[in-house]
Amino acid sequence: MFETLIKFFKFCDAENRKKFTGSIIVGIFNSLFMALRIGAVAVMLRGVIAAAIDGTAFEMNTVWLSFAIMCVSIIGGIITRKVTAMWQCEGGYRTCAKKRIEIAEHLRYLPMGYFNENSLGEITSVTTNTMESVGDVATRAVMMVFQGLLDTSLIIVMLFFFDWRIALVALAGFGLFEFVNLFMRIAVRDVSAEKIKADAAEIGKVLEYIQGIAEVKAYNLAGKRRRELNSVIEKRLKILIKMEMRCIPVSNLQSLVAKFSGVAMMLASLYFYLAGTMDLANCSTMLVCSFMLFNALEAGGNYSALLRTIDIGVTKASKILALPTMNIDGIDSPDSGDAKAAMKQLCNIEAQKIDFAYDKRKIIDNISLKIPANTTTAIVGPSGGGKTTFCHLLARFWDVDKGTVSLGGKDVRDYNMDDLMKNFSFVFQNVYLFHDTIANNIRFGEPDAPMEKVIAAAKKACCHDFISSLPNGYDTVIGEGGASLSGGEKQRISIARAIMKDAPIIILDEATANVDPENERELMNAVTELTKAKTVIMIAHRLKTVRNADQIIVIDKGRITEKGKHDELVKKGGIYARFIDSRKEAVSWKI
Repeated sequence: MFETLIKFFKFCDAENRKKFTGSIIVGIFNSLFMALRIGAVAVMLRGVIAAAIDGTAFEMNTVWLSFAIMCVSIIGGIITRKVTAMWQCEGGYRTCAKKRIEIAEHLRYLPMGYFNENSLGEITSVTTNTMESVGDVATRAVMMVFQGLLDTSLIIVMLFFFDWRIALVALAGFGLFEFVNLFMRIAVRDVSAEKIKADAAEIGKVLEYIQGIAEVKAYNLAGKRRRELNSVIEKRLKILIKMEMRCIPVSNLQSLVAKFSGVAMMLASLYFYLAGTMDLANCSTMLVCSFMLFNALEAGGNYSALLRTIDIGVTKASKILALPTMNIDGIDSPDSGDAKAAMKQLCNIEAQKIDFAYDKRKIIDNISLKIPANTTTAIVGPSGGGKTTFCHLLARFWDVDKGTVSLGGKDVRDYNMDDLMKNFSFVFQNVYLFHDTIANNIRFGEPDAPMEKVIAAAKKACCHDFISSLPNGYDTVIGEGGASLSGGEKQRISIARAIMKDAPIIILDEATANVDPENERELMNAVTELTKAKTVIMIAHRLKTVRNADQIIVIDKGRITEKGKHDELVKKGGIYARFIDSRKEAVSWKI
């Protein structure tokens, strides 16, 4: 139990760790105030019993003294309990909020391969369910478990001042309670891991179902997919019930131990009184204490079953944060002039004998290529040949397995990652827009950009007119992924976003592949505006987008099989020539 709490304390940042430490210190004072109630009861009982035995009038001073002690106990308890609760709540929730942000920042610098190997549901579960559970459970568990231990421990210490024999009975009950509580933590150990795993599976299946809803409808798979989703939800439900069923018997046993320990204190007190070794006042005080002693401990004991959830949650989050990043700062200091020498300038890009593989499947095989600054390089080739992967390696979405990729004569791994990314803008075939206003989607790379600059970028990207026709113009909130816009509209907004960034290197990954003929002219105008005075690398399947490139390379099975200009490659009669012939046939085909 203490190992889990220590692990959570280490997981917290310094500021919130201070809050938890402070809450424990204040919690000790809270326990002292709670223990004062025994003193108030003892003063009153002694006064009443003394007056009855001596046959004298009951002194009001005793009443006022008992009342004063009780007031101090209640007021001090309220204040310290409020401070403890506030600090623990702030510490728990702020820690998890900061860790979510920290995880998000860390994910930015992980190789893209990590996201291929780990499902979206697993990542989402850690940042949502797991962190939410840690925030909720940690706050309550720390508060209840620690407070229960403190309250009970201090009351037992106080009992030694009244009668050491009853204190030993209470201490034995406390030990037996903790022994039973150990079995509760053992009982839920494996189920807690199953529960967190089931959470991730459920989120993953829900996301898969929602994201693939079009295919589900189109192929009439609603029944099959719904059954799979229901199966995952049902499995998680069974695990939750299993956890509860394991906790309930041990929780009831804990409760019985607490109650019987109180009964043992009562019986021992009565026995010692009847044997003449304890006076009536102490006996009466011990009888009252027997009802108070285990209340806080019992409540905390039930929450201790959740400590395993904290342990697993902290472990999973820490595991992500411990993943090695792609050398974020580079070899040079990010603040050094040398590290930024080529930043935001038109520089040559060069790949030298690079290899790359997904697991054991080689995707890029010994490719060497020089891309001079301010030129256009078109990449064509069969699907699955490695074109997109090659572009991702140039921009360091992944690190090469062998060879080097350099920008301005310096290995891209030697640059600060954020500074390196300032040199690249991307327009992908599948555009992702965020659930936000159109203006904020355009200024995504420059959040503080003024509206005039946003509109200027939109005009260059040929999307100002259709944006202005929308009910709220640039303040129109679009659905997640840009679901409320057409493919051409999303592409043009993506281009406006790239224009705003104004990076010297533009990578176009089949940006016009899925655009209808009505939007193609405007989109091509937008691409032309984007690529003025830039170094352009384009993956394309359309003849008009590649024939005027400064160099065309053909990638097939991870290798460069052809390289040259349009006319040269057509004369060779190889893959590129066949590519051109097939495109001409497609263009000339009519109904």
